[in-house]
Amino acid sequence: MLAMNRRTLVQLVALGMLSAGLLMLGLSIGSTGFHAWTDTDPALRQILWDIRAPRSLGAWLAGALLALAGAVAQGLFRNPLADPYLLGSSAGASLGVAVLNFSVGLSPAATALALRIGMTGAASTGAVLAVLLSLTLARGVEQTLRLLLAGVVVGVVLGSASSLLALMNPDILRAMQAFMLGSTGYVGWSAVQVMALALVLCLLVSLGCSRALDALTLGEDTARSLGQRLSLIRLLLIGALSLATGATVAQCGLIAFVGLVAPHLVRSWGPTTHGALLLLSALTGGVLLLAADVGARWVIAPQELPVGIITALLGGSYLLWLMHRRKVSMGGAR
Repeated sequence: MLAMNRRTLVQLVALGMLSAGLLMLGLSIGSTGFHAWTDTDPALRQILWDIRAPRSLGAWLAGALLALAGAVAQGLFRNPLADPYLLGSSAGASLGVAVLNFSVGLSPAATALALRIGMTGAASTGAVLAVLLSLTLARGVEQTLRLLLAGVVVGVVLGSASSLLALMNPDILRAMQAFMLGSTGYVGWSAVQVMALALVLCLLVSLGCSRALDALTLGEDTARSLGQRLSLIRLLLIGALSLATGATVAQCGLIAFVGLVAPHLVRSWGPTTHGALLLLSALTGGVLLLAADVGARWVIAPQELPVGIITALLGGSYLLWLMHRRKVSMGGAR
């Protein structure tokens, strides 16, 4: 069982309540507002339960998966800047979807469960290969700067390959353009099922490895002396990281910064073990992306912005503020 202190329990409850409130708000954002809740018109009820409900729940699940992937990556590679984007896994997942679309002619708007599972498998495979390629180029995880540079290079190269495939097939170009910006507009109940299953699996694996992540903070030699099987742990966590990234990218496209910002926010609330950090990061990521999705639908209603643009603007601004604060604190320490 996962041991939690009172502060962690309070944070979990608060995030759960905030998630529920945002889900209710997500169900109410639209041209019909709250009237769809009580209206007996079948069309309005369909809008509520077949469009708004899966989109809102899907946005929360996508944020939870990205944040969980970011927390796993930061703990596994002992690098606070690691996330699905910087390690190249998002670009690899995107390339996997682009290859499948190019070969079979699928679209990110596909609603069949089998097609969604197929895109998730292709994206996860691409994410695994991208992470392994980054690790190979960096010659392991010891050199932080080398790993980050390798991840950036892999991301740029694989992203260019995805764009090239989209240009070579005009039939998927428009759909892939929306996919690259990140959007929850295509999320239906089949996508929700895929992401929910992926979240459960990734949580089980990552929580099962949380003690190993705690041990890794003391160094690899110490972790081995404590009996941790690091090779197996790395394999399991890279698989969980890739599945979480692949499931999200396949259903919602490329959404930046959630996986990087959510674990940082959780750590700013106070020190915690990796078991609690993983759970809190997932909940925080769900809240962040669902709030961004609600904002994307509301800010220029009745039109909407791609949610990836909102997360990029807010996440980038947060990181710039964080860098400035650290620079000021380091200057004051001198």
